[in-house]
Amino acid sequence: MKTIKDFNFKDQKALIRVDFNVPLNEQFQVTDANRIEAAKPTILKILNDGGKVILMSHLGRPKGIQEKYSLNHIVAKVADVLGKPVKFVDDCIGKKAETAVNQLKNGEVLLLENLRFYEEEEEGDLQFSEKLSKLGDIYVNDAFGTAHRAHASTTIVAKFFPTAKCFGLLMAAEIESINKVLKESKKPVTAILGGAKVSSKIGIIENILDKVDNIIIGGGMTFTFIKAMSGKVGNSLVEDDKLELALEIMEKAKQKNVRIYLPIDAIIADSFSNDAQIRIEDVNNIPDGWMGLDVGPKTNVGFSFVIAQSKTILWNGPVGVFEMPKFAKGTIELGNAIAEATEDGAFSLVGGGDSVAAVKQFKLEKKVSYVSTGGGAMLEMLEGRVLPGIEAINN
Repeated sequence: MKTIKDFNFKDQKALIRVDFNVPLNEQFQVTDANRIEAAKPTILKILNDGGKVILMSHLGRPKGIQEKYSLNHIVAKVADVLGKPVKFVDDCIGKKAETAVNQLKNGEVLLLENLRFYEEEEEGDLQFSEKLSKLGDIYVNDAFGTAHRAHASTTIVAKFFPTAKCFGLLMAAEIESINKVLKESKKPVTAILGGAKVSSKIGIIENILDKVDNIIIGGGMTFTFIKAMSGKVGNSLVEDDKLELALEIMEKAKQKNVRIYLPIDAIIADSFSNDAQIRIEDVNNIPDGWMGLDVGPKTNVGFSFVIAQSKTILWNGPVGVFEMPKFAKGTIELGNAIAEATEDGAFSLVGGGDSVAAVKQFKLEKKVSYVSTGGGAMLEMLEGRVLPGIEAINN
């Protein structure tokens, strides 16, 4: 895997695809700078070598040029994170961008305007990619969050840098972390899959059955499995068209000696609300008019025991509706169990929007081995797909 460590950037123009698609408030201030922080080591390595940094990113889903999606809004925050001035040019290709790049001195940073102001970016247009390529001597992809999309700046532009292309440090860390689960895992390996729907996790389950020892299932998808096994689930979320599939998954797991752990009890509620009446019930005996919104205390003990025995842990999806305090306990206890196993030497990878949000909300991000920055990209890698943004560098 070629990374920026394989290059000296002295006097070189590094064209870096970053993922600065950050949230802004109504005053256009950055409310979460994690993605900018994540790219900082790559940028500083190139600047310290004596190179020039040209940053390209998208922001939001603009329809043509829209001021509210201008990357000009984030210049001050990028400069603040890097501790260095950042220049800005209000285009990403053509004369204006080329002039701005040519005026850069070693050790300076330039941020280009939003790539998606051009529809050619998402179309993966070859001519647009060639225009981007004129802005750099070396192409660096450090945007894992967009690596699963074959866009101009994430994939096609790499064709114009046959030998001068590499991964940034963030991309390299993401790939290494996922490979630690899929290819180099220490046993026992436990995958925790939560969230609402079985259908969104099918690809992952099928790809990891040969690589894991245990699968813990939580969240709304629990009830599709419980109903498939003739349990009473009341008004809990169920995918009725996936009942057969749930049984097939359990049968395949059995054939491969993979243990599937389902909740045994649940915190049930009479409405989907933090103000609901709640009680604890066996997961397969939920009365009509009630729904399971979190795992129960017996389940927490069981899940924690499995996690404590594990040497490699993948966590994708919460086990309850943690956004409501009444139904957060299962996800908190699960996160704490993973943190303890990590402290005892296990490798833990957390990924997927909701589990990342939970880890941050409950202040666990420093207590796990790695928190992925790319939801969709990570899921596709776990499903065994080749990501275009990774393939473009490796080819």
